[in-house]
Amino acid sequence: MNPLDATKSGFLVCIAVCMFIYTFIYLKDTLSEEPNAHKFNANTAECGFYPDELCSALFVGKTAALKIGNFCQDTYQPKTLSCIQSSCNCSTVLKTLHFITRPLSAEEGNFSLAYIITIHKELEMFVKLLRAIYMPQNIYCIHVDEKSPKDYKAAVQTIVNCFENIFISSKRENVVYAGFSRLQADINCMRDLVHSKIRWNYVINLCGQDYPIKTNKDIIHYIKSKWNGKNMTPGVVQPLHMKHRTQVSYREYVHSGMSYVYPTKNIKAKPPHNLTIYFGSAYYILTKEFVEFTLTDARAKDLLEWSRDTYSPDEHYWVTLNRLNDAPGATPNADWEGNIRAIKWKDQEGTIHKGCKGHYIRDICVYGLGDLQWIIESPHLFANKFEPATYPLVMDCLERRYRLKVLHQAEVPIKNYWRFQEENYFNMKLN
Repeated sequence: MNPLDATKSGFLVCIAVCMFIYTFIYLKDTLSEEPNAHKFNANTAECGFYPDELCSALFVGKTAALKIGNFCQDTYQPKTLSCIQSSCNCSTVLKTLHFITRPLSAEEGNFSLAYIITIHKELEMFVKLLRAIYMPQNIYCIHVDEKSPKDYKAAVQTIVNCFENIFISSKRENVVYAGFSRLQADINCMRDLVHSKIRWNYVINLCGQDYPIKTNKDIIHYIKSKWNGKNMTPGVVQPLHMKHRTQVSYREYVHSGMSYVYPTKNIKAKPPHNLTIYFGSAYYILTKEFVEFTLTDARAKDLLEWSRDTYSPDEHYWVTLNRLNDAPGATPNADWEGNIRAIKWKDQEGTIHKGCKGHYIRDICVYGLGDLQWIIESPHLFANKFEPATYPLVMDCLERRYRLKVLHQAEVPIKNYWRFQEENYFNMKLN
């Protein structure tokens, strides 16, 4: 080796040693000053391609995904809704929140659905629900609980102002769980909807903790194939153990953040017009003709008045009227048919489902990560109940999967802002 080569080699070795020493000192200082930095990198490696790769594993029920998912969802929080709470213009709101702005097929464009959504809290969940079910050919009535905070009402109004086919109910109630006010909220929206310029075919009612499992196109196909011209009000003749709901008078109590329904000692009169009372779901899919019937028919009006002091009247009112032979779209002999809502009831554990992987509230499961596979395999149109603040990854996974399904069915060019993510592992997995 000549002297020049030796000098070059020595210089390169010196540079390498210096870089090693500098890197060691830098990393040592960085890790000692920022202990969370190492944790973040470890979490990133642990969670993989978050959240799409993890969601794919959860949807097929991989055991390891549950442990990793519970760990990762505590580290990564969902995006905030700062645009709604600031002075963003409507164009920015639509694009930032990924709203779909044109009918995705001619069939959907010619079949409008009306939605009634009753809400009182969790703005983030409301936005997730609304943008999932939103289509420009549909119409949406939002009932905001009169007891809700002013800033919550203002944020909802900000969103509503950006759409011609979304409006807030003209009359709002102080809604009490299991009280008449819950039924009245739906009726208030119905009165607004029947006067709408948009010609809708069916109305569907939702609450703020619902989320769709089937796409808008899927819902239309289900209605047309199974229930064309008929109403869906799952239920049966009122069972003996439910008769207390309509045998004595109930009252609503509303005071400073506390509200509930309580029984009195007053015995109720028999139902008007000798009606047979049914018991069923508070959730329905009704034709416009039936809605008009319920708002004008003498029997419907009298039953509504009689129901004012009953317990949870929305669970008997619609199903009872839909069993009348002469009601438009009636199903007098129906039972629990109609896959409207997937719910894990506590008393159905071990039969209909294998338990709630989140937690129960009023014997209804708030879905956890371990419930995702059950949800997407359900034949129902919607699922209840979700709490993104408690289980954020549950909603992240469902939202991304749902939007991919919607866009895969689209028969029109897709705008970039309709997408939640670019092509990736999760996309290929769904295919």
